[in-house]
Amino acid sequence: PKMSLKVQTSNITNKNDPKSINSRVFIGNLNTAVVKKSDVETIFSKYGRVVGCSVHKGYAFVQYSNERHARAAVLGENGRVLAGQTL
Repeated sequence: PKMSLKVQTSNITNKNDPKSINSRVFIGNLNTAVVKKSDVETIFSKYGRVVGCSVHKGYAFVQYSNERHARAAVLGENGRVLAGQTL
């Protein structure tokens, strides 16, 4: 049988640890009627290891394992049009 490489990320993105705040990315203006948690994880995992992801109505948070990955994601995705809406 083929091994699945899909890593289950946690839903925890609200830890108040100062280190985790710096490595967390807020994604606003997200078309959550179309874009699912798995889509967000797929898009943002190319910048680094996503350890948490939570999707809410119209926005999401992605928690990275470090701050450098979070900054790269912001630079790479800010202003991107996803499902008809500019992030």
